[in-house]
Amino acid sequence: MKSDLQTAKGETKMKAGFIGTGSIGAPLATNILDKQKSLAVFDINPDATNSLAEKQARILGSPAQVADEAEVVFACMPSIDSFHAIISGEKGILEGSKITTFVNLGTMGTEAVGQVETDLAAKGIVMLDSPITGGVQRAWNGDVTVVTSGPQAAFNQVEPFLQSFARDIHYVGSEVGQAQLVKISNNIMSFTNLVIACEALVMAAKGGVDPEKALSVMNSGSGQNSATLTKVPNFILNRAFNMEAPMHIIEKDAVLWRMEAERLEVPQNVAAATYQTIRQALAMGLREGDLSEMIRVIERMADFELPKTRD
Repeated sequence: MKSDLQTAKGETKMKAGFIGTGSIGAPLATNILDKQKSLAVFDINPDATNSLAEKQARILGSPAQVADEAEVVFACMPSIDSFHAIISGEKGILEGSKITTFVNLGTMGTEAVGQVETDLAAKGIVMLDSPITGGVQRAWNGDVTVVTSGPQAAFNQVEPFLQSFARDIHYVGSEVGQAQLVKISNNIMSFTNLVIACEALVMAAKGGVDPEKALSVMNSGSGQNSATLTKVPNFILNRAFNMEAPMHIIEKDAVLWRMEAERLEVPQNVAAATYQTIRQALAMGLREGDLSEMIRVIERMADFELPKTRD
């Protein structure tokens, strides 16, 4: 059923803007543009907007200019500092004149989104917290999952835009920050799945078992998880290490997990071991590496390299 804000073609009557068109932001913005036929865009790196310019998006010179043209502004930022900068920095969103709703698509933690919500509210701007999960390829396919929280009315307005790039949209509560907590919980589970999959596979392979056969058993048995199903076969066994999940972003997300665990005083013994493995990866010089290179940490400690078994 169409919202009152949608046309017969599924386009919305509200104009959208998008800030942050990096590896994840670009496909999200592209899907919005393909559906809505217009989009105001800004990225600090002009080259990151080239593909959108080719699709006739309007490329602007600052977050403020985007907020001058669009009622609904999305942002997909790589760091907490950049998140604050586009809001309250020079020529930030707070200087815009048309924006009524701001939608955060990044993982920034409850403290950061709470501060931004307060800053926006002082200007009469409503915030919706909508971090995504799924990775770059799923973003291009319009197949990511969105976890969202904030005022119900704002969600109802923004949902048609979210449907441009999301397969599943989970509204988890009326408070900004609730979506962050769910997303951070999902992240640490995902990282832990990968670490334990790497440990188990290296153990089996060092013991003389063909890693392809070991993985087949895991995926048909009770050890199956998202890492054994996708990350290990697609990015590790081929030694490609090209998930497009930079380790420095993973570190940011892991630090946010630690902050939330400490704030809520919840024991996290298994997750803490995952966090330490991520720290080891950074100490090995993998800060600019890919999440799939987590296998290198296990290999180094095991003094054994997993053989390449597929192209």
